[in-house]
Amino acid sequence: MAQSLIVRALSRTWRFIDGARKIFLNVLFLLFVVLILSVYLRPEEAVRLQGDTTLVLRPYGKVVEEFSSTPLDRAIQQATEGEVPETRLRDLIAAVERAAKDPRIVQMVIDTNYLWSIGLSSLRDLESAVNDFKSAGKPVVAMGDAMEQHQYYLASMADEIWLHPEGAVWIDGYANIRHFFKEGLDKLAVEINLFRVGEYKSAMEPFIRNDMSPEAREASQFWLGSLWQSYLEGISRNRGIPLVTLSKALDAMADGVEKAHGDLAKFALDLGLVDRLVSEPEARQELAQRGAPNSEGDGYRAVEFETYLALTGYQRPHNGNGDISVVVAEGDIVYGHQGPGRIGSDDTVEQLREVGSDSGVKAVVLRINSPGGDALAAEKIRRQVQALRDAGKTVVVSMGDVAASGGYWIATSADEIWASPTTITGSIGVFGMIPTFGATLEKIGVHTDGVGTSRLAGKLRVDRPLDPDLRRIFQSTTEHVYDNFLKRVADARGMTVEDVNKVARGRVWSGSQAAERGLVDLVHIFH
Repeated sequence: MAQSLIVRALSRTWRFIDGARKIFLNVLFLLFVVLILSVYLRPEEAVRLQGDTTLVLRPYGKVVEEFSSTPLDRAIQQATEGEVPETRLRDLIAAVERAAKDPRIVQMVIDTNYLWSIGLSSLRDLESAVNDFKSAGKPVVAMGDAMEQHQYYLASMADEIWLHPEGAVWIDGYANIRHFFKEGLDKLAVEINLFRVGEYKSAMEPFIRNDMSPEAREASQFWLGSLWQSYLEGISRNRGIPLVTLSKALDAMADGVEKAHGDLAKFALDLGLVDRLVSEPEARQELAQRGAPNSEGDGYRAVEFETYLALTGYQRPHNGNGDISVVVAEGDIVYGHQGPGRIGSDDTVEQLREVGSDSGVKAVVLRINSPGGDALAAEKIRRQVQALRDAGKTVVVSMGDVAASGGYWIATSADEIWASPTTITGSIGVFGMIPTFGATLEKIGVHTDGVGTSRLAGKLRVDRPLDPDLRRIFQSTTEHVYDNFLKRVADARGMTVEDVNKVARGRVWSGSQAAERGLVDLVHIFH
């Protein structure tokens, strides 16, 4: 009894100490958050935008339709001077549009050094805004130390491109190359149970083959060729290099680089990809002469695009303005509630329902940038989009860099579907995959056995070979989902199921190709 009392006393004491520790740590964490927010949100000295200022368009990280982190995460990153890995496309476009009409902004500099990735469709949207800026009589200079393919396309929008003397421009085209695991999985005795409809639905091919199937090769060459042609035409148009000359020079890049004695910067200059080879100090001084010097005297008077937006009272739109509301769906489509960066079915449905309840909203633009995902999640969103139309609101789907598979499924309920010429879309097909490791475990002496109350009880396990009845069920349900997909598209696009099937079967199209096949209503550059 005495021992029991001592144990209980020690236990209560430990619970008290542990509880106090948690409270103390939570208080410290809250104080840290308050400190970070107070630093980030504290009023700054009033900054006045002067005349003869240069707008600096310097995208950081990945250019996205919508941020994949929370506002608090971004605030902490900025307050601690951490690297912000994302830039929102609409903010870039808004800054360029505003600056085109602002007499205080006399020129623009595009800095490509901190850009990680951006889709070709996003580039085309931004290009339209940059062209309007130039049409206002304001020059644009692009600068970079070294430029990969999409960094260079961004730079090509400028009137002049200045490259570091030891830099490079690397344009090697588009490819679809993956690892294939079948032989390795066979050696490990892993059984891959793949259920799919559509011979072009190739996402899971690496698990069942050692090479690309003829169907996947054919389809990839077709849509990649469309994107590559669009890329080359854009560079040719922006730089004034004949398309044939550009294409041949890039194909014979090894010859050109050897002719330039291995100097990639000189190769770019000789081909006309860049205008000048300039170091950063030289560039800063020349830009100061063209605009105005900064207060330090070591460069030009400049304002970063995000600072410029803040100074001009720009409010990042969430739901559009006036009669038109904008809802952004970006990322993989998954079921339930999800955080930023993914399309959670419940989150998106709630957004759409909120828009639907607003009597002031007459039309909705649903901006989709998604490679697809869960079929049930996509159908929940599609039905809510249909509910908007049933409530008398016009719904237009605007496709970003990609709106394929489940992304296209959602789009089928809109009044109209708009895409960029380079949007990756289609992929009307269905697949599911279940790997099982029973034979793998047997190799190391682990066996699985037992009983169940019905024929299928205990059969849905990854440590046993897939039961033949389960295989039949999953293949049948996969075919059912595909049939529903075809019917959705046929009803929405005014086509027969047979005609849809001809352009479906998991095949991917560019936006232009999709429009030619009746899957898209309008191909256009948006900004």
